[in-house]
Amino acid sequence: MEVNEIVALKEQLARVKTENELLKSQLIQHENILEGALDGVAILDEHMKFIDVNSAACRMFQLTKVELCKRSLFDFLSLIPKYKINKFFDELSMNETKEKELAIKLENGEIKFLEISLRKQAINGYDLAMLKDISFKKKLERERTINEWLFKDLFYRAADGIVLFDEHGAFIEANESFCSIFEINQTELNSYVLEDFISKQNNDKIKKLWNVLKENGSATREFPVVLNNGVKKIFEFTTTSNIVDGLHMAIVRDITEKRSMELKLYKSEERFREVFENAIDAIMIWKNNGQIIKANHAASRTFELSEEELMTRNVLDFIDQTSPSFAKVKREYMETGAIREELLFHMPNGQNKELEFTSKMNILEKHHLTIFRNVSERKHMVKVLQESEQKFRKIFDGAMDGIVLFNNSYEMIDANPSARKILNLLSDDLKSFKLFELLFSGMRQDEIDPNDWEEKLQEISYTFENGEEKTLEFTLKNNINENMNLAVLRDVTEKRELEEQLRKSDTLNVVGELAAGIAHEIRNPMTALKGFIQLLEGSIKDDYSLYFNVITSELNRIESIITEFLILARPQAIQYLKKDIGTIMKETIDLLNGQAILVNVQMELYLEQELPLIYCEPNQLKQVFINILKNAIEVMPKGGQIDVKIKRKDEKHLIVSIIDRGLGIPEDKIKRLGQPFYTTKERGTGLGLMVSYKIIEEHKGIVEVESEVGSGTAFHITLPINH
Repeated sequence: MEVNEIVALKEQLARVKTENELLKSQLIQHENILEGALDGVAILDEHMKFIDVNSAACRMFQLTKVELCKRSLFDFLSLIPKYKINKFFDELSMNETKEKELAIKLENGEIKFLEISLRKQAINGYDLAMLKDISFKKKLERERTINEWLFKDLFYRAADGIVLFDEHGAFIEANESFCSIFEINQTELNSYVLEDFISKQNNDKIKKLWNVLKENGSATREFPVVLNNGVKKIFEFTTTSNIVDGLHMAIVRDITEKRSMELKLYKSEERFREVFENAIDAIMIWKNNGQIIKANHAASRTFELSEEELMTRNVLDFIDQTSPSFAKVKREYMETGAIREELLFHMPNGQNKELEFTSKMNILEKHHLTIFRNVSERKHMVKVLQESEQKFRKIFDGAMDGIVLFNNSYEMIDANPSARKILNLLSDDLKSFKLFELLFSGMRQDEIDPNDWEEKLQEISYTFENGEEKTLEFTLKNNINENMNLAVLRDVTEKRELEEQLRKSDTLNVVGELAAGIAHEIRNPMTALKGFIQLLEGSIKDDYSLYFNVITSELNRIESIITEFLILARPQAIQYLKKDIGTIMKETIDLLNGQAILVNVQMELYLEQELPLIYCEPNQLKQVFINILKNAIEVMPKGGQIDVKIKRKDEKHLIVSIIDRGLGIPEDKIKRLGQPFYTTKERGTGLGLMVSYKIIEEHKGIVEVESEVGSGTAFHITLPINH
């Protein structure tokens, strides 16, 4: 090779070295710039695989350069739909830069937002991507969006009224609560200013509000507001300046009721002070240790110390703290925090007083409030009253007569044991017993003047619910106490029955004596009359035989009456025999059957099987049956049936029932049957039933009568089988 060529090659080699050095220098400079860039820089191939990246890009993806260059950009775009990614890259054209915000998901799960500027085939056929981390920016935007949403939600949903207004007080926007409070429509809002609702008297307050807003940026004030309908209210305005676009915001709260309550509370406190100072009862306020801190005038009088002296004393100074009563009261008070009790208090002058007190803890600033009342005199009066009550109760419960206390409506308040027995009362029957009907039967309550009946002895007959009838004496004493009257009752039923029996006995004695005299006086001329009649009957022709039969019949009737008189007049020599009562009844029916047939009366006899024999005087029983059957025949003049039934009543008694279908006997007359000369028949003497009752009584039996007017009468004769 020639020298010139060698020299040319050497020069060319030197130039190449120089250029290489320059390129190396530029490359190092570019690498330094690339590494020092704050934004990420990445070189990508056509498949979006990382060819080269700077340190900022590594920090973004939190991978080393070696690790990142093994990955593709697509590996981090799992949060974005594939069609959107393809669309973005498909839209890239040669030498064109396109920007887009992408959300990437790192390997550790962290999500970042990147702003990517991508230029296709920018460096040696590779794509150049500039990456900027905008996660913080996105976070701020999201927070701002949330805050705006929260503000709007709070603004429109708030229960308090919220209004935006400008520096002149003109309303710009308000929520529904504000419009409802001020009773204006949203469409009318912009036509109002704050001063429209506040009286001119409060202009100074408005000016102060603006001044405070300018100085401090916020202010809270209360304004009396007059609404469009004239209603006056008090509102609290919490105002903040420059809240949005230079506008002011006010939160408005209706505190009318709150201020009203505060006013009432103030007045209540005033009343409390008034009551405290002027109360009749003693009132003390004391600390937990018992130290008295406040007492009223009544407390000073009760404890006999001045108010100043009471403030220096302890409430425990007046109590015997060793007594069991105090220990019990203290324990209960500490457990419940409130108590109402009575204790003995020792006064400074040596006097003891029984005080009733009501105490409550934590009533005022954790202090105790106690109200005292002197009950010493009341205790003494209660003791006297209790002793008086005990005396009254002993007399009330022990009285032989019935005593009833009742109110002005005749409702029973109390009754002693004797009254309960007389009136057949149980303890639960007091209120339900109709006392008025007992005392004033058949009268209306408005007809009664209690003063007309006071302290007058009255006698009444009363039938109780169980059917028992009693005769009662009573006297009334009105107004023994307020709305309280007294009735004293006495059961005289037995007494009246004994008196009735005594009257009957006296009547029978008189009748007996009278009967004996009459019988002896009449029998002698009767014997002569009967003898002469028999003589005349034999000597006078048969044409007058009818007259003699009538005379003889009437004389026999007179003799029968005389015989009945003699039964009353003297004891009979009676011989009791064991007889068949059925046979006696059959003979009696046969005897009276002829008389019955004449008036179309049938007598039916019903005998129970295997009736026992009874001890009796058969003739006397026959006389009883004759009397009752004759009466039965006579009360059925138009005919009918008489039922005669004989059966066992129990193991020791038989019962004979004679039942007619006559006119019946009124209930008030049944009681008088058997009395001398009492009869319901026109020509009767009343002696027949009287004698019959006496015969049954001598046989140790009883006669019971049942009758219904218009239906008939039944005589039930109960006789013992053995005397």
